[in-house]
Amino acid sequence: MRVLIFSGGNLNTWALSSIKEEDYIIGVDRGAYFLYSNGIEMDCAIGDFDSVTKAEKERIVAKTKEIISCDAINKNETDTEMAFNFALNKQPKEILLFGVLGTRFDHSIANIQLLYSGLDAGIDCKIVDERNEIQLVNSQLVIHKNRFKNVSLLPLTFEVSGITLEGFNYPLTDATIRIGESIGISNILNGEIGKIGKITIKSGILQVIKSND
Repeated sequence: MRVLIFSGGNLNTWALSSIKEEDYIIGVDRGAYFLYSNGIEMDCAIGDFDSVTKAEKERIVAKTKEIISCDAINKNETDTEMAFNFALNKQPKEILLFGVLGTRFDHSIANIQLLYSGLDAGIDCKIVDERNEIQLVNSQLVIHKNRFKNVSLLPLTFEVSGITLEGFNYPLTDATIRIGESIGISNILNGEIGKIGKITIKSGILQVIKSND
């Protein structure tokens, strides 16, 4: 099973093409109304719903199998973190997060850091938007060449060591990248669409960011 989470950041109809019939769909606050507006029935809607009107929330409820509401002030988690933890408890094969990047840079950083919990649980997790795809690696990761041209590697921990890249234009062998160094920016996978690249590290956690300009 895959779980797809739609939050209230940068979203448009491009995100709908990722939905498969068997996916478990979670709408988060304004993201739930985005799904409703595009005729997508949700398995669950989560949040304080302070970004929608009363009438919009009623429409969300009508198109959702389960509603999990929380107080807008008395809570210790963002709506997206609530949804992510809910998804982790279902122990799916994969979690995809849409609409979790946007104008609030603090929220964007917090949502990238959520991926650590997925990595710790052994669940493949990705943040996807129109121009970016973000995931973490702490041992080995195989990625496929797709619509994203660039592949950048940035440390999430202070230091990531033993980095070896195969199938990249700019290979590395047993390299170390520390926070503040940009050597991992804008690499490119070799070959045609569908070809693979392999990232192996010995210690630390890397952010793998596939992107287009």
